[in-house]
Amino acid sequence: MDIGISPIITDTDNAAAEKARQLQRQTKGTSTGLSQQQLKEAHKVSQDFEALFVGMMLQSMRATVGKDKLTGGGHGEEIYRSMLDQEYAAAAAKRGSLGLAPLIEKDIIRQESRTSVKKTDHQE
Repeated sequence: MDIGISPIITDTDNAAAEKARQLQRQTKGTSTGLSQQQLKEAHKVSQDFEALFVGMMLQSMRATVGKDKLTGGGHGEEIYRSMLDQEYAAAAAKRGSLGLAPLIEKDIIRQESRTSVKKTDHQE
């Protein structure tokens, strides 16, 4: 039982829909008003902060463990352990083990988009 209702789509409807899709693609990711460079910097800073935080945690955890009697310790081993902990922290932050970097990045973008709006308001 066909009611006989057919969708009527005009060329202007298609053109308007295509124009809306193009605008959406252009503004995708830039709705914050920040450039791609600023977004990349926010991402890097957030990962660096998470790496610093994880590094501090590892340093504190290492301080609770006694000295290794097998290798003899010494200044060289302390430096090596410190560098190893930094690399562990950087790898953990890059992998997103704690999940702090995305939260920090989101907050940085939010704050920067507010300041960019204020700067443009004052310039007008």
